Amino acid sequence: MKIAILGAAGMRMPLIYSALVERHERLGLRRLALMDFDETRLHLLGALSQELSGRAEVGFQTQLTTSLDDALQGADFVITTFRVGGMEARIIDERVPLAHGLLGQETTGAGGFAMAMRTLPVLLGVLDRMRSLCPEAWLVNFANPSGLLAEGVHRVGRWPRAVGICDGPSTMLQLAASLLDVPSSEVYLDYFGLNHLGWVRRVLHRGEDYLPTFLAMIRAAGGFPGMRFDPEFIVSLGMIPNEYLYYYYHARQAVEEILRKGETRGEFLLALNRTSLEDLKRMQAAGQRQAMVGRYQTYLEQRSQTYVNEQTEAGSELLKTQAGDGGGYAGVALDLIETLHRGTSRVMILNLPNHGAVAGMAEDDVVEIPAVVGKQFVQPLAIGRIPVECLGLMQRVKAYERLTIEATVEGSWAKALEALTLHPLVSDVAKARAILTEFQVKHAPHFPQLQ
Repeated sequence: MKIAILGAAGMRMPLIYSALVERHERLGLRRLALMDFDETRLHLLGALSQELSGRAEVGFQTQLTTSLDDALQGADFVITTFRVGGMEARIIDERVPLAHGLLGQETTGAGGFAMAMRTLPVLLGVLDRMRSLCPEAWLVNFANPSGLLAEGVHRVGRWPRAVGICDGPSTMLQLAASLLDVPSSEVYLDYFGLNHLGWVRRVLHRGEDYLPTFLAMIRAAGGFPGMRFDPEFIVSLGMIPNEYLYYYYHARQAVEEILRKGETRGEFLLALNRTSLEDLKRMQAAGQRQAMVGRYQTYLEQRSQTYVNEQTEAGSELLKTQAGDGGGYAGVALDLIETLHRGTSRVMILNLPNHGAVAGMAEDDVVEIPAVVGKQFVQPLAIGRIPVECLGLMQRVKAYERLTIEATVEGSWAKALEALTLHPLVSDVAKARAILTEFQVKHAPHFPQLQ
């Protein structure tokens, strides 16, 4: 089997590589292609990855390349984890909406819109090359906004062997299993929604629903670790929301907290990444390979500790750090690949076409729900009717996603403006017009030409 990872010069690549080393026999991995256009950073993190894995010899061949075609040639699975425009573009995604009093976040709201507009054309270009170089491959998309991109891949790219993944629901599952002190394989989350917009309505273990127990715990504790929702609101909701719903349920508070800090998450990470990479380059030049591992561990600690003060993501980031990235994106991706390849069925929460699973959503809408994964297939599980307030929000965000995809593909200013105005976290045409104009200017090298 060959796996190609596109965007392999990201700071989490060493964790993904280590997870691959640990699981390569179960995966049947024989060739790994790590592709990125930043050759210097790719080779630096490639060397760190090999050192971090702790093994001089691994059971597969690793190729570092800046050629998309070389990476895709003969691949069985293609993992996309790139960020078009880098961390600098993320900061624009954050700062432009904040200047207008709206949420500045990389995957949700106006920031997620900009990220989608930059990323979807690149992803569709990857599909065009896959048709020639690996026409039977599965596309496993890490890149954000994961659900919207999965929608574009299925709706426009017409690539049926594609799944969008997110570690949020799996982290919620692991946390529930930890609280119950049972293996996660024995717990089922009755989860529904869109990516970064979902709810848990039951937590099942051996036929018993433990959601009422968890809601009572939240009320008694005055909250939930890593999630700063109003506890009484969660109890009245009767469900546990995905952490990103904080931005919808506490929209004004979220914006005020970011502005009060004076530094966005992207600005913090850009500074942290630059300092860490400079130290790693110096250590590599001096032949201090073990020191590189120590410096990288320090980087991970600094990155995760700051989540304690963020308004969302604390619980999932801390849990991933404790479990290694095998408990995060890498774990979800490798569980999926192993199951698709080997055929031992399992249930996973994924982004995939609805096919009637969620009543009220269209047949071809990409939703985030549990699915049975087996040898070369993914089948969504029936969710049925959901609360009307959840369905209404999902339908509105889905309409935004469709318009964003159409605007990107058609180069339509009118549809881009309509999409951004429609998003619940914008809801103002004057602000949407101003933000869209600024995005076009500040993201000029990467933003679609709109007319």
